[in-house]
Amino acid sequence: MTHALLYSRAPIGIEARTVRVETHLAPGLPAFTIVGLGDTAVRESRDRVRSALVNSGFDFPQRRITVSLAPADLPKDGGRFDLAIALGILIASGQLGNITTDNYEFIGELSLNGQLNPVSGMLPSSLACLAEDRTLIVAADNAEEASLPGTPTLAANQLARVAAHLTGQQPLEPHQCQPPSKQHFQGGCLSEIRGQQTAKRVLEIAAAGGHSLLLCGPPGAGKSMLASRLPGLMPPMRTAQALEVAAIHSLKQPRNSQLFYQRPYRAPHHTSSATALVGGGSYPRPGEISLAHHGILFLDELPEFDRKVLEVMREPLETGEVSIARAAQQLTFPARFQLVAAMNPCPCGYLGDPEKSCGYRCEKAKRYQGKLSGPLLDRIDLHLDVPAVEAKELLGDKEGETSEAVAQRVRFAWKQQWHRQQRLNRELGSDKLEPMLRRHRDWLAGVMSRLGLSARALHRSARVARTIADLDNSPEVERDHLREALSYRQNVQQG
Repeated sequence: MTHALLYSRAPIGIEARTVRVETHLAPGLPAFTIVGLGDTAVRESRDRVRSALVNSGFDFPQRRITVSLAPADLPKDGGRFDLAIALGILIASGQLGNITTDNYEFIGELSLNGQLNPVSGMLPSSLACLAEDRTLIVAADNAEEASLPGTPTLAANQLARVAAHLTGQQPLEPHQCQPPSKQHFQGGCLSEIRGQQTAKRVLEIAAAGGHSLLLCGPPGAGKSMLASRLPGLMPPMRTAQALEVAAIHSLKQPRNSQLFYQRPYRAPHHTSSATALVGGGSYPRPGEISLAHHGILFLDELPEFDRKVLEVMREPLETGEVSIARAAQQLTFPARFQLVAAMNPCPCGYLGDPEKSCGYRCEKAKRYQGKLSGPLLDRIDLHLDVPAVEAKELLGDKEGETSEAVAQRVRFAWKQQWHRQQRLNRELGSDKLEPMLRRHRDWLAGVMSRLGLSARALHRSARVARTIADLDNSPEVERDHLREALSYRQNVQQG
């Protein structure tokens, strides 16, 4: 036999496409050629594979070796094809005898001594392999992640160990993944925050409907603490959601399996670039908004972010996905995240405080807040001023509600939404809001005129009102619910 065909995977976005690794040995001067649109790391497989074969006790054929990674127009990067290439050479040269590999897929990078190293993007490959009903063979360090979806996974530390399995000399045992825990979020408790009753109420509404939130207040008011308590109020992800989130994180850095069901909480620094936020690169990888999919993206010191960086979030906030276009391909990453942002009202942070303010007048505060565009603010459902906590509240003995008590009400509101519409209120379409808006049409017309609300702002407030009604266990959205929802859209940017 001078020809061998094996299967591997190349991650494209959050998908993993099948790659056919064909190896052919022909007579002639010794040469080793890899074709199929591979990057530098793929072309360097020649040297890694040659050393790995020799150091594993195999012969490297002194013939003309051609390896084709098909389809040829599919971009390929990294060393994930090393294992398949090495095994293809062994099979084509007859060193493994007459074996079949049709039911296997191989992913792994080789060290020069024949050891198998882990690669990124394993979970999308594992999910795709499961759909094809093939058994995946990976490096031992990738085994836990690869077996998360229940995929039949075999793991090995050495190339020789994989070869021994294929020849039947020493079969590999299927790797069993430890079942991920469904434990609730282990962060801080809401009761640790003294005062701020209005902010806690808004936080509960945001958690109950998945609404975006902007907190504005002086330093030390507790904005960051409030935001960090939000994950503890939200129910764990469902299995399908958890797998989707884990697949996205697999492309950058795999999540801890103990966090499998917990919603991601991402807090990038304000020096982050647009590419870091939305994703990109020569081989596009997800950014922070995709890593926060089904979870929370917290942006502290919001006006300190570059305005162009913030503007790239406008479309994902509406559509729940981000499209990255390159000359050779266009990829779409999911980005259904919950935005929580915090900011000071002015550069010094103490606007309106005669004792601490640096003396900036309203015009300078407006310029500072003006770094945030109207269209971006229009897409944030809840705007809240967070005042400084008074000393008697901060040092008092009275504790507020625990996160678990609030989380129970949030879970009840989520159940109502899923039973009624199979989605959270933040995702309600305008057709679902029309009956509510018609019922309060005359009153809302006056409110829109007085507050200068756009149609988008009105619809977002209507979704918030629906959430408030769910928390009150009310089948209909009453005027009081709308009044409370609208009160959370007129605080920020009042200078």
